Amino acid sequence: MSTALLCVGQGSQYVGMIKDLAEKFTMAEELIKKADEILDYPLSEICFEGPIDRLKQTRYTQPALFVHSAIAFELTKNKLKFDAVAGHSVGEYAALYAAGVLSFEDALRLVSLRGQLMFTAGEEVPGTMFAVINLDDDKVIEVCNKLSDNNDGNVVVAANFNSPGQIVVSGSAQYLRDNINAFKEAGARMVKELVVSGAFHSPLMKPAQNELEKAINSIEFNDAIVPVYANVTAKPLTNSDEIRNALVAQLTAPVLWTQTLNNMKADGFDKFIELGPGQVLQGLVKRTISDAEAFGLDKARNRKFSKRLIY
Repeated sequence: MSTALLCVGQGSQYVGMIKDLAEKFTMAEELIKKADEILDYPLSEICFEGPIDRLKQTRYTQPALFVHSAIAFELTKNKLKFDAVAGHSVGEYAALYAAGVLSFEDALRLVSLRGQLMFTAGEEVPGTMFAVINLDDDKVIEVCNKLSDNNDGNVVVAANFNSPGQIVVSGSAQYLRDNINAFKEAGARMVKELVVSGAFHSPLMKPAQNELEKAINSIEFNDAIVPVYANVTAKPLTNSDEIRNALVAQLTAPVLWTQTLNNMKADGFDKFIELGPGQVLQGLVKRTISDAEAFGLDKARNRKFSKRLIY
């Protein structure tokens, strides 16, 4: 059977992330300092000390998540056997780093630009996202289509298929808030607004996508050393041009995470290692693949991090 690395997406950040790794491992300290130099602002301080209101701003959150996942990978790669990678939304950049597609410097610069562009797009055209719980995928899509069937330019789309019964919808802020009961009327057990700065993975990110595409096309992409399961297709890619195109499309397309995990299971994957802060992806694995093994590499005190893989 096979092992896949999973890299975290937005929402997993917390104040104090990376700090214990930097205090215990010289390599981690050096890499976060290198990130500070590349970004020309104190990412380390934002990660270590917060405040949370600053850390959760998209323009800071995304680089923080990438660096944390990259450090976790660097600390363990010499003892870590893996056969494929995938990353949730911004986590796809860390997955591409682990697969040898992007250098640390290039990936971090792209992630930083991505966060800034998405933050700006959300300011210029207000958008929001809601988690829809316990409603079938087809029903969610049906409600989105009905809400979008108008001529006033409002957008409502399914943005993240995270696990069975857990989907995130994205769209025009006030319109979506005014019509959110449509999902409850369709049978959703709960609908909750997320703390985000825009309608991610929706057509409202098109201005950000246009600018990001220019940057992506200016960067060297290598073929992947292991398959990368892309967000936009849920299928494994190794060709650099195909990966580049998928990464461009990702900003306005839904994240097919449930489909990704199911495809990985069908391809023989039974062990999943989450790189980065928190346990969100481990939870999604367990809700999607009942018999899979999943653990994470986040803090230095994590038993599998500090004993099984580092020493």
